[in-house]
Amino acid sequence: MSQHHVNEQLSAYCLGELPAGESRRVSEHLLGCSRCRREYDEVRLGIKFASTLEPVSAPGDLWNQLSVKLGGPVHSSRRSVSFWPTALAVAATLLVASLGAVWYFSRLNDHSQLTGNVPPPPPQFVGPTRPSLEPEPGPKPTSDVPRPGHPAAGRAVRSFEVVRLDGSPVVGSDRIDKGGRLGVGEWLVTDSQSRAQINIADIGKVDVEPNSRIGLIATRPTEHRLKLSQGRMQARISAPPRLFIVETPTAVAVDLGCEYTLEVDESGASVLRVKSGFVALELPGRESIVPAGAVCETRPGLGPGTPYFEDATPAFRRALTDFDFVPQSRDALRILMAEARRRDTLTLWHLISRVKGADRENVVDRMIELYGPPEGVTRSGLISLDPKMLEVYRKRLAWAW
Repeated sequence: MSQHHVNEQLSAYCLGELPAGESRRVSEHLLGCSRCRREYDEVRLGIKFASTLEPVSAPGDLWNQLSVKLGGPVHSSRRSVSFWPTALAVAATLLVASLGAVWYFSRLNDHSQLTGNVPPPPPQFVGPTRPSLEPEPGPKPTSDVPRPGHPAAGRAVRSFEVVRLDGSPVVGSDRIDKGGRLGVGEWLVTDSQSRAQINIADIGKVDVEPNSRIGLIATRPTEHRLKLSQGRMQARISAPPRLFIVETPTAVAVDLGCEYTLEVDESGASVLRVKSGFVALELPGRESIVPAGAVCETRPGLGPGTPYFEDATPAFRRALTDFDFVPQSRDALRILMAEARRRDTLTLWHLISRVKGADRENVVDRMIELYGPPEGVTRSGLISLDPKMLEVYRKRLAWAW
């Protein structure tokens, strides 16, 4: 990963102002750079906070009131008039900075078991020693999780129960005979003969298959976060959306209340298969929503591909692989639209925002041909990526038939 940090591009990146190539470069960098991910989270929070503020007109006598409070007269000179807006802007900046500092240090406290002054290198399991997890939790999901005290929030725990299913799974340096505990900062490792089950607080279970390595990054009422660095897991979760999260080397799987399997190979590429409900595969600036019966693949340096249903035609699946992961594949989009069924609007809906110009117009036209949009959603709105229209269309499609 390049050592050239992307902090100067983060504001434009969060606002969607970067060219496509530059935006992808920033996304790839954020996957591997904990320092820039921290700054990304702070910039995104600031933008979100600023978006909630509504401009208001100042009272006409504001400057006189401020002058009285500060013990000095108000002068009508241009210099004096220009001073007050500047002073107020500085004060507002300091207020926002203070709020950001409070949030930032509370966030550090949440990860006190994982962090240090100098981030250690990525962990490697080398046998009897006890490895630690990476200090940073990786790319963050783009939506909020339930607040502490929310009736849908999970139960606060310090560690997860681990049950041996086969063989001799290992937590840290301890082999599990019948059961054990997986604490924050620890890895559960299975060999070719081992299987284990992790009880995720009171919201579900994760079966860990042979030759897998999975760690616990965080557990608190608003978030339970694992990291699957290699192998295969099956999750069965009954919880509010975005309470259970699994990081992989190439994306973040955010549970929306479902059952799914997730596999990661030695290169870091992954395959997500959803059995029920929905899962979001996320990377900063890119999201794939995967419903029951659908699959989504990821690749190192590229993040999530485009989801598709497993019963799509072989030609459709091959073309989608070419579109997502093979540069200069010029016929892939044409084949996708020719092979698409009504059900494959899952894939086409994602493609609307991933192509441009005439290609986007062709994708929108094919979608409308397969399943016309609801009232209030227009062709021009879809082509211009109107977020409200895209969301209304997505909910109308449902992809459950």
